[in-house]
Amino acid sequence: MQRTCWLIGIVLALAAGAQAADQAKRKPTLPPGAQVYRDLEYVDGGHARNRLDLYLPQRSEHPLPVLVWIHGGAWLGGSKENCPAVPLVAKGYAVASINYRLSQHATFPAQIEDCKAAIRWLRAHAEKYNLDVHHIGVWGASAGGHLAALLGTSGDVKELEGRGGNLNQSSRVQCVVDWFGPTDFTKMGGSHDDANSPEAKLIGGPVQEKKQEAARANPIAYVTPDDPPFLIMHGDEDRLVPILQSELLHEALRKAGVESTFVRIAGSGHGGPAFFSPENRKKIEDFFQKNLR
Repeated sequence: MQRTCWLIGIVLALAAGAQAADQAKRKPTLPPGAQVYRDLEYVDGGHARNRLDLYLPQRSEHPLPVLVWIHGGAWLGGSKENCPAVPLVAKGYAVASINYRLSQHATFPAQIEDCKAAIRWLRAHAEKYNLDVHHIGVWGASAGGHLAALLGTSGDVKELEGRGGNLNQSSRVQCVVDWFGPTDFTKMGGSHDDANSPEAKLIGGPVQEKKQEAARANPIAYVTPDDPPFLIMHGDEDRLVPILQSELLHEALRKAGVESTFVRIAGSGHGGPAFFSPENRKKIEDFFQKNLR
């Protein structure tokens, strides 16, 4: 049984790696006139993963709304390097792509503490980089979608802030794009309940044996009426993160009176070309335009 669980964990990690490779093929080029500051340390003296890349238009007369990309990889891998939000620099946004501690470095809530520290760092350095502190949106895929959603729903949850510095700044965000992120670990089922699943590695044990820890990591557990608008996108043939995960979050947000748009992508699995189609890219651009301008 142990060997079976180990193999399942490896398969899930490989699937996350395949998603990252697919994303790498679409690695965007830097828009003309844009500039990038790489490996900025957002936690002073923190972990080596506490770094972000900041992409900026060469010139701007006004403070820039900020898009923060959070990579996927089953909380076991992934990198800030291949950021699909970079083309939006040409539309007048600042784009920050962040790394965060993985589950082999620290268990939850380290990952969301890092994401919140990155948001606070951006606000603390807004004057230096000409950033609009009142308009910060987040976008993530898979494990990154989970963390983006959690940023959106836990803006008022002090116990998830951590001690990553700039605690005089807010970690709230103004909108969320969630690509196929887990939202309620206890309802994923199947291999996700195994001892070596990515979820188990994240929270420190099997989900059904660690329900309190799982609940603490669930974005859906923190939904309140003051949460920001969400755009949720999920493939209806996703075999890694069931589409039910997005449906549950969408339903909880709507029930709380939060603006939420759910886009079911027919025929798509865990990511894939359809997420990058002109139609779906436009939906994302329109969402950010509406909520960050």
